Amino acid sequence: MSDTAMERGQGGAAPLPASADMSEVRDWIALLKPRVMTLVVFSGLVGLLVAPGAGSMHPVLAMTAILCIAVAAGAAGAINMWYDRDIDAVMRRTAKRPIPDGRIAPRAALVFGVWLAVASVTVMWMATNVAAAVVLALSIAFYVFVYTMWLKRRTPQNIVIGGAAGAFPPVIGWAAVTGDVTLVPLLLFAIIFVWTPPHFWALALWAHDDYARAGVPMLPVTAGARETRRQIMIYTVVLAPLGLAPWIVGFSGPAYAGVAVLLGLLFLRHAYAVLRDAQDEAGRSLTRDAPAKACFRFSLTYLATLFAALAIDRLLLVP
Repeated sequence: MSDTAMERGQGGAAPLPASADMSEVRDWIALLKPRVMTLVVFSGLVGLLVAPGAGSMHPVLAMTAILCIAVAAGAAGAINMWYDRDIDAVMRRTAKRPIPDGRIAPRAALVFGVWLAVASVTVMWMATNVAAAVVLALSIAFYVFVYTMWLKRRTPQNIVIGGAAGAFPPVIGWAAVTGDVTLVPLLLFAIIFVWTPPHFWALALWAHDDYARAGVPMLPVTAGARETRRQIMIYTVVLAPLGLAPWIVGFSGPAYAGVAVLLGLLFLRHAYAVLRDAQDEAGRSLTRDAPAKACFRFSLTYLATLFAALAIDRLLLVP
């Protein structure tokens, strides 16, 4: 805590400016990785909305379930920032995060994250059911222990395996309504799981120097830009037809299928542009309009639009 904040309790001291108060609040919110949380919450919401019986779930319980998913994602993010504070400090993209920049103490961040993790799982259990709470706990544990502490610093497959952590939210949302996990939420899990490598590797091409400086074995660092671009293409080729899986099993209608086909083709176009681009080889930095940057941005649009189309198709168009 800053000296100014400590002076609030001293007689005659000037009150803490509102801007300083808000700055500290923003630092604690930043620990939760709110931008990552947005997509996590959205995919969890879609899993909840399309689950059988969602319409009969009390709105307060539904909102509580989504809040628990958000808090759990934030908890995992806070613990991740605590553990990765050493490498965050040497990466330009993360050096200004609250812990490496000295604005929040590491121990405080860890306690904050653990407390939120326990609270989110407990409330989910009380508000919905054991299945949703167990999957929620598993998602936190997978992100913290499997991805952050085990895979991230040891293998270029960190994103491939660790991507499962970000694929849990639709399963959690579905389980919060039904109390079980069936084929459809597993298909949604698979879509996010296969989407994660091309999404993150496009960013890793852009942030290659940062990862190399921090000693993180992301694929562009260990295998080079050319192999990374090839892997982005391979995973996108698998992802494009996988997006049709809800329609293939009869869960969604032709409107969703049309959107999935269009999005898949657009993603393939972006991945192919990355494959053909060689400006990131021989140590050269990517320009601002590089295909990898465009592919990363589109990957976010792809997943958000695909899941939105599923929800709209299921709720409004499928009899």
